[in-house]
Amino acid sequence: SKLTSLGQLEMTWRSRVHFHPLLVRVLHKSRLRYYGKPEKKLDMPYQAYFEVADGSGMMSMVLWNSLCPEWYNSMKVGTVLLLEQYAIKTSYPFKTQPTPGDSQMKRFATIEISLNVRDPPTKISIIPEETVKPEWGLPEVKYRFITRSELDGLPHNHSCDVIGLVTFVGRAERARKREHGEDFWLYRWAHAIDGTSDQPFILELFATSQPDVFEHIHPMTYLVCTQMRVVRDLTENPSSTTYLTTSNESQIFITGWHKGQPYTKDTKVKNFIQWTKTQNEADQMKKTVIGGYYPFPRPPNNFLKY
Repeated sequence: SKLTSLGQLEMTWRSRVHFHPLLVRVLHKSRLRYYGKPEKKLDMPYQAYFEVADGSGMMSMVLWNSLCPEWYNSMKVGTVLLLEQYAIKTSYPFKTQPTPGDSQMKRFATIEISLNVRDPPTKISIIPEETVKPEWGLPEVKYRFITRSELDGLPHNHSCDVIGLVTFVGRAERARKREHGEDFWLYRWAHAIDGTSDQPFILELFATSQPDVFEHIHPMTYLVCTQMRVVRDLTENPSSTTYLTTSNESQIFITGWHKGQPYTKDTKVKNFIQWTKTQNEADQMKKTVIGGYYPFPRPPNNFLKY
């Protein structure tokens, strides 16, 4: 069928009602958002953002309501989609923006693709990776993996991906989203090592829309976290430890989930796997810790400073 591109859509969307099908690859995926309110009578008030791209550039795509439980888990980073009968809307200005792995990629920020059950009813098809043709010109998923030795040189809020061997995982903790609100964020702390430094990555992992992974992080698993943000305490104690926290587009993977993921081709991931082959499992097991209370950032050594 006659296809259109994201670049053509941006130029012609105002003058059209019906759009030609789109062929795109998912590059980023946000966590699932629930926007239900007691007074609003919506059956499935869910929304999820994806960043999708073709040869012309990258654009946001929004999955709405009952399409979320149907499609959210199938649309992975790297998945190729054929979209028909979608709507085009002006972009929501306040959404979070992931950092693209390819800094040269053009970004179409004025409009977004809207996928709904009706008005119009979107038709979504997943194209199996083995049938994707090179002449379609779809971009590959690119990552920004860093090693632990590189972390200390990175600025606050820098976006990166990490892989490491888990040596500590804390219990799940809760923090209030707003001071007097009823809603909580669920998170846990983890340490992961990659052999490039004596220090581990300290990871603040908020529950993403992957409960099956979040609940099963344990010592000695290979942990991959994408779209993490560097957090530095620039105010009180510049020497205090730097840690990484999840963003709205973070994805987490543990042993058993890595097969077929696009990052398995990344050089730094391959280097990490080579390093793990040189390690003695029994020695590493002795150094691992699980559970307990983990106060972080740590309070000062004496009470007066505190």
